[in-house]
Amino acid sequence: MVRDPFADEDQPDLQDVLDALDDPKCRAIVRNLDEPMTAEEISEVCDVPLSTTYRKLDLLTEASLLREGMEIRPDGQHASQYEVDFDEVVVGLDDDRAFEVGISRAARTADERLRDLWSEVRKET
Repeated sequence: MVRDPFADEDQPDLQDVLDALDDPKCRAIVRNLDEPMTAEEISEVCDVPLSTTYRKLDLLTEASLLREGMEIRPDGQHASQYEVDFDEVVVGLDDDRAFEVGISRAARTADERLRDLWSEVRKET
């Protein structure tokens, strides 16, 4: 599932973040994802079956810890690519003493914003 690159940066559900970070395979994906990769590349690097990799990528994307983009290929066989989309995750207490999660992200460059926009356009065509 691709997040809307133009939507407000709402914080994800606390439980989604905790579930993703508690999963050893999800943590392995984040550790090994030092540049954008396809699911197949991630599966190979992390030594995780492809079907499991897709489930873990969904968990991480839902938790707003990964960003899914599109690799545009000249042959028309475009592929989703994933990259880490956070610098820091903080769990704290709000004024009502309820747990909340905060995710800090690096500012996106104009090139990254354009790539995200193009990825969304390609998915619609």
